[in-house]
Amino acid sequence: MRTVFIGAVEGSAKALEALCRSGHAPSLVVTLPLELSYRHSDFADLEPICTAYALPIHRTPKSEAPDTLHLIAELQPDLLLVVGWSQLCSAALRNIPRIGSLGFHPSALPRLRGRAVIPWTILLGLKETAATLFWLEDGADTGPIASQRPIPVDPDRETAASLYEKQITALAEMLPPLVARIADGDVPADPQDDSLASICGRRRPENGLIDWSRPAAEIERLIRAVGPPYPGAFTYSESGTRLTLTLAEPHPRENYFIGLPGQVQAINGNHFTVSCGDSRSIDITAWEGAHEPPRVHTLLGEERK
Repeated sequence: MRTVFIGAVEGSAKALEALCRSGHAPSLVVTLPLELSYRHSDFADLEPICTAYALPIHRTPKSEAPDTLHLIAELQPDLLLVVGWSQLCSAALRNIPRIGSLGFHPSALPRLRGRAVIPWTILLGLKETAATLFWLEDGADTGPIASQRPIPVDPDRETAASLYEKQITALAEMLPPLVARIADGDVPADPQDDSLASICGRRRPENGLIDWSRPAAEIERLIRAVGPPYPGAFTYSESGTRLTLTLAEPHPRENYFIGLPGQVQAINGNHFTVSCGDSRSIDITAWEGAHEPPRVHTLLGEERK
């Protein structure tokens, strides 16, 4: 069976490696030019894998580019695998393969269709999600489900990095047996129940700005949700230094520190404690942007013009 693989992120690399090791190497790999790596905070160059397994590679800024469509069509593929590609695939691309085009989505479809799904999963405090392989169609993330695996989520400790790793590990384990199953003529396609659907909106890097008037638990969850491999939650010191907060814990005592939202209340070694908007505080245990913690009693907040 001839397959074409399209992707450009860490999950793409892990899935491609798994396919090659299982004897299901694609006939062509399509990925981004290196100069466009900024499009993805989790970008991965697939060329080393292609070199190791002698796979043809085609770099393109757009999967809908005429030369890309022509190259794929010339191969007469049976299956298209779209894993870690932010562009929607039009019918002109999806309809090239004989069997169809598979995509990956890090949620329990039909729930949480759309963008920034891993951060939203944590922000919503969900206890379970799923990794889903589904057939691409006109709607975004609406096609029939080919394979789905539940993934537990710790609502109090899960980070973007830990959930991302769970998702791409599940993907790498799910994809090879599914491709083998399809090659044998068994093509699973369970329609999604639209009555259960929800749609996640896009998140931009600037949405990581911390509003210290919010409850401590909400702020701590934001720090976990938008950390690596994403741009992170951030605030500004009184001196104008941007601080990206990467790890935090709720302070154990309510009403212990009394102060303004965003006020630095204590420093303990390399940790510092900040008041939030609900009489609680959070302990910041890791951050980037400055070598020393901000001074006690100073206010963190928006960038000062």
